[in-house]
Amino acid sequence: MSSAISDKPSDAQRVRLLCQDETRYGTLSDTYRRITAPGVRSVVKIDWTYEAVYLYGAVEPLTGESCFLELSHLNTCCFQMFMNYLSETFADTLNVVILDNGRFHHAKTLDVPENIVLLFLPPYCPELNPIERLWQDIKAKLFSKAYQTFKQMQESITQILNSYSNAAISTITGFSYFIKTANEI
Repeated sequence: MSSAISDKPSDAQRVRLLCQDETRYGTLSDTYRRITAPGVRSVVKIDWTYEAVYLYGAVEPLTGESCFLELSHLNTCCFQMFMNYLSETFADTLNVVILDNGRFHHAKTLDVPENIVLLFLPPYCPELNPIERLWQDIKAKLFSKAYQTFKQMQESITQILNSYSNAAISTITGFSYFIKTANEI
């Protein structure tokens, strides 16, 4: 007689605890004040074009494993694309995703993949999401340079993301309370 439930530990699905968020980056003309001699007005060339995209990301602070996707908008459709991508990237695990309360995260049309469970942070508490520190680190590196084109900025983002090792991401996002709790699960 065969049993539907196996006692083998290899059949247990690994649980991955991920932190997810989105950030926007783009180009905008520099219109800051300039230092000039008294009575002399500064002349600054301004390009009024503005381009921006959203970087969707999920990181696992325990291991530093991550998943990023650049998309054009911050809405339910793009979030759905990211959820599908995340599900495929970590297809062999049950992915518990900690995220904020963005309206598009709760949309009725959102079809959450079977291997993803959404766990929402309290409202207005972005400081509780470990990925926020990664966004700060990325933007500090990104905006330390001037870019002639938006394409150059996008290439720089790709280089910055590729420069992080799993250990570096784990160090940046590894809040002590988060690591302690995740190890107890």
